Amino acid sequence: MSSKSIKVFAPASVSNVGPGFDMMGFALHTPGDEVTVKLTDRKEIRIVKISGDNGYLPYEIEKNTTTGAMLSLLKKYRINAGMDVFIHKKMGIGSGLGSSAASAVAGVFALNELLELRLSRYELLEHALKGEFIASRSIHADNVAPCLYGGFVLIRSYNPIDIIKIDYPDDLYCSIVYPNIEIKTSEARKLISKNVSMKKAIAQAGNASALIAGLITADYDLIGRSIVDYFAEPKRAALIPCYDDVRNAALEKGAINCNITGSGPSMFAFSRTESDARSIARAMLKAVKSAGFDGKTYVSKINKKGPVVLK
Repeated sequence: MSSKSIKVFAPASVSNVGPGFDMMGFALHTPGDEVTVKLTDRKEIRIVKISGDNGYLPYEIEKNTTTGAMLSLLKKYRINAGMDVFIHKKMGIGSGLGSSAASAVAGVFALNELLELRLSRYELLEHALKGEFIASRSIHADNVAPCLYGGFVLIRSYNPIDIIKIDYPDDLYCSIVYPNIEIKTSEARKLISKNVSMKKAIAQAGNASALIAGLITADYDLIGRSIVDYFAEPKRAALIPCYDDVRNAALEKGAINCNITGSGPSMFAFSRTESDARSIARAMLKAVKSAGFDGKTYVSKINKKGPVVLK
């Protein structure tokens, strides 16, 4: 083994991206989660410390997304090793930014590096998804996959799972506002109808296809008019009292478009320069505060790398 401990950062992610419900997402540079894993001689895994969660997350290893993902990997490869795990949450739980996905990805990525397993990201994916399942009670890869692979990803299929990395313009910036509103992913998913009309399905497929085409060809107008969701957004917008105000504020500042990320309450907006992205983020936060809520903002390009080992 190259070392006896390792510290890994795994990034937040934007999922759905409008019409890409459960099948599109991209990684951010900030925020993200940090996980440190130290080998021990006790032949057991324990969570020593969780910080940044306000006491919300469980220390039971089977119930925690980080160690749940790690246990899945260790069991499959019949690895018997003792480890102490330290989890530092650097983004809100239930933020819509893939908090549970980042923790799960950080755990399995750290194991792969620490134990020199040389597993591919595709091989790590199934275990990170099992960690994510603990939090959301469903299998969806639109946060886990971009967090693990980096960049912008499309999940073409879940059985078998098929991850496709999509090209995108290098000058695409993302503004995020995270209002202080609690939305549980498991509850938000219950709002979405299991059956949709043929008309909506066709419109959704058209937007999803056009969004990919717009990203690949750097057609910003096409990107903007394709970020329309007929499945989740109409239901989930009602959970965010400041939704209309935030979206209008972003568009008035020149955003390419603005939409909910994941289950919310965070919302994202695309733009083409860092100065525009920061101006849009300020306007989005002002709208949140005008509605009576506190909030945070982040500005980031799309993160190409995904998880990294910290020195």
